[in-house]
Amino acid sequence: MRTERRIGIETTIVTAVEALRRNALRSGLTALGIIIGVGAVIVMMAIGDGAKQSIEARIRTAGTNIVMVSPGSATVGGARLGQGAVTTLTPDDAEAIAALDGVAAVSPGVNTRAQVAAPGGNWSTQVQGTGAALSEIRAWPLESGSFFSEADVARAAKFAVLGAIVRDQVFGTSVDPVGQTMRINNQPFTVIGVLSRKGQSAMGQDQDDTVVVPFTAVQRRLTGTTHLGSVTISAIDESRVAAVAAATTALLRERHRIAGGAPDDFTVRTLEEMASVMTSTTTTLSYLLASVAAVSLLVGGIGVTNIMLVSVTERTREIGLRMSLGARRSDVRRQFLAEALMLSLAGGLAGVALGIGAAWALSAGLSWTTAVSARAVALSFGCAFGIGAFFGWVPARRAAQLNPIEALRYE
Repeated sequence: MRTERRIGIETTIVTAVEALRRNALRSGLTALGIIIGVGAVIVMMAIGDGAKQSIEARIRTAGTNIVMVSPGSATVGGARLGQGAVTTLTPDDAEAIAALDGVAAVSPGVNTRAQVAAPGGNWSTQVQGTGAALSEIRAWPLESGSFFSEADVARAAKFAVLGAIVRDQVFGTSVDPVGQTMRINNQPFTVIGVLSRKGQSAMGQDQDDTVVVPFTAVQRRLTGTTHLGSVTISAIDESRVAAVAAATTALLRERHRIAGGAPDDFTVRTLEEMASVMTSTTTTLSYLLASVAAVSLLVGGIGVTNIMLVSVTERTREIGLRMSLGARRSDVRRQFLAEALMLSLAGGLAGVALGIGAAWALSAGLSWTTAVSARAVALSFGCAFGIGAFFGWVPARRAAQLNPIEALRYE
């Protein structure tokens, strides 16, 4: 019985291949819809997965075990002013946070934008006022020179550490500016270091287009403010991040005298939370793109149905002859279903190759980050198989229901 079944399957496959080969051009054009659909799904998912990986990698460049504290919102006259509207975050808050259990380092932050100038040129850039621990917290090594110290922060020393972009713009790419003087909003600052290149952040900002100075220097020399724009915290290890974030929230609510039911006047976020939000967005986008691309798979499936129905009509007498010689209806149904599945599977294989090639071409030619996952390949190939089975069933069933006598008389 098993031998007869195996021979029957082999005969079905050979006959299906021969039928498709007789109409090679039509079969190829029919499979083209499946090829394009599968390839498009793989490319769209590769773009989405690549964007997800790129975001995760950029977030990791900010350092590990990080908790970010920023000012919260305020409501004035019924209008909610949004994040950063309040000025309740202070250097004393940062000192109190540094004493919490599980905290390795803390860097207060005050940012502003300013025009910087040196003998080699001038440039508008972001000036980051930070604590001395920022380089350690963000795992950001220096290309040359050194970072400022806690003593420099305490005395609001006019020292500057340059990002690579700023160095290139105001001193030149081949110049080591350490020891030279530059002006920030007409205030003289001595360059003591140059940061190594980091590229874009997860938010799309160029991390190298910056000047880092003591936060006290920004407050006293550039802005005249006393509050902070942020506090960057490094936990001892990754397992303590959530606990540090919770402890920071409790501490700041107590220090800012926030009643039990009142909202926070600050925001505490971990990089894991930021990464989760961003990657979930890119995941949703990749599935949306894949869904749009899958429409072409549907169109390809309709094409399979159309061509197989035409094939049934063209081969009506052949079907009648086979049935009169002893072929069962199940044999005829299996025959046409096999042809539809072979078209779809061949198209699926070619589509996978096309999708992987197109993703590679996008990555190489346009410098897009793409990632072809086994999940995307399996999903696309599985959809192609399902389309072959679903859309091939109708013409296969129609062929099996033909009356042998009427089929033999068909002209």
